This record gives sequence, structure tokens and C-alpha cells, in this order.
Amino acid sequence: MQKIIPHLWFDKEAKEAAELYTGLLENSTILNTLEIQGTPSGDTELIDFKLANLRFSAISAGPYFKFNQSISLMLACSHKEEVDRLYKYLSEAGSELMPLGEYPFSKWYAWVQDKYGLNWQVMLVEDIEENQKIRPTLLFSGDICGKAEDAIDYYISVFKGSTKGYINYYGDGQAADPRAKTNYGEFNINGTQLIFMDHGLGGDSTFNEAFSFMVLCENQEEIDYYWEKLSFVPEAEQCGWVKDQFGLSWQIIPKQMNKILMEGSKEEVERVTEAFLKMKKFDLAALERARRG
Repeated sequence: MQKIIPHLWFDKEAKEAAELYTGLLENSTILNTLEIQGTPSGDTELIDFKLANLRFSAISAGPYFKFNQSISLMLACSHKEEVDRLYKYLSEAGSELMPLGEYPFSKWYAWVQDKYGLNWQVMLVEDIEENQKIRPTLLFSGDICGKAEDAIDYYISVFKGSTKGYINYYGDGQAADPRAKTNYGEFNINGTQLIFMDHGLGGDSTFNEAFSFMVLCENQEEIDYYWEKLSFVPEAEQCGWVKDQFGLSWQIIPKQMNKILMEGSKEEVERVTEAFLKMKKFDLAALERARRG
């Protein structure tokens, strides 16, 4: 089971975006939809969906956070026509950050921001069998430029069984920002492949809550463990959300939470929602008491 779930925050467009994305990629489908009433953002819509066999979650919860270049989704394509097709639909009503063309690292590549603000890197990959179709890509900029490999090493210490893959470093004078060290780094976190890079051009986009990662926990012991390891900003602690020392947002949540919210009675959902909205770290015993009333 996928333990780490990329989570996307939209204003009002979570379902619309999920329908667009799942229509573009094979092995993709919407899994569940749910509306939760009475949250600090008002009535919010939750969408669970699968893209190319990678599970995602999304929420429509107001215009509070915006996607930026600090986290993008890298799409590995096996042929040029697939790059062209995905580029066409993802860039429609969006913007082009790196034009479609040939680059030293790929014979056919583009970086686009779609109409919802989400960033995508679409690229032709020769060794397609070795690549996860979609890989979240983290770009370390601003105050954390130069810390991409430090982050990989830290997450390896936190998530047991995760591994470091190929690492490539900037050569002397290759990066405009002298702090940049890692040009490209691969990381497998509990079966989910991610890419880490220092921003060699000196950009200033930083991580925010628009793109976070959910950690699905089996029990209270796991919740306590990941909370201790990943929460470094006390003021960011709310409803299972934390920020780590690199500014990346995580949601430390019980694995069964969506099942409770999706399958519980209207009264159970209302009681559980009222209970967890008052929490910082989730308390499973208190949530179960709320469910039972």
C-alpha cells in the first residue's frame, strides 16, 4: 500500500482538475469524493484519485495557497508524440516555463504550469522501464538552496526502508547560485520515487501548503513518531499538518481516516470532523470516542 500520498490544495477546482488529469494518463481514475462541512475554509471537497497508478489526494478549500515551481510533477514519456500530447493539454490556458524542445538532459522536454497553477515537467525518457511514470520533483530555492541532499539524507533516517538513488552534482561554475550543490538527486521513499534538486539559477520559490505529502499511519505510535520527526514549526501544527526544517508540509494522518469520513453515518462524520478540527496531532482514541458518540 502506498504510504506517502501527494496532496494538492485548490481553491474550488479539485474535482475539475482531477478529472482533467485522470483523462490524460493511462491507469488513472477518481477513487472517492467527499464533502466535509463546517471547516475553517467552509464546506470543502476532498478528492482521492490515481494517476498512472500513483495515488493522489486533493482538496477544494479556498484561495489560501498557490502552487509554484518549488514542487512539480515530472512525467516520463516513452515517445515524442506522448510528450507533444501532454504538453498540449497541460499548457492550455496555462503558461510555458521552459519551451518544448531538445535539451542536454532530454531529447524532447517542456516545463509548463497548467491553468490551475500546478507545474509539470514532461520529458522523453530513454530508459522508461526504470522510471516511475510520475515523480514529484522538489526544487530547493531561497534559504534552503544547497540542502537538497541534506533533505534526502534526513528523510532516509525518518522513513525506514527508503533509499537514495542516483545523485549528480553541479560542477564548478555551472550554477548561478553558488549555494547550489545537487543538480539532480533521486530518492525512493517507501516505494514512491521523488526527485530533489537545488535551484542552480537562484530562484526564490519556496515550499508551501499547496503541495504537501500525506503520511498514512497505522496506529498512534506511528503518528507520534512522524510528528516528532517532521514537525519543526509549532505555529504550522493544525489538524495533522506540520512543517519540517526545510519548510515542506506533511499531513500525519491515520490510515483509516478517509474510510471513517467516506463510510460513516452523517452523525459519525459530523462528530469526527468536529473532534479533529480541534486537534493539532491526531489522537486516535479521542477520534474513536467521537465516532461512537
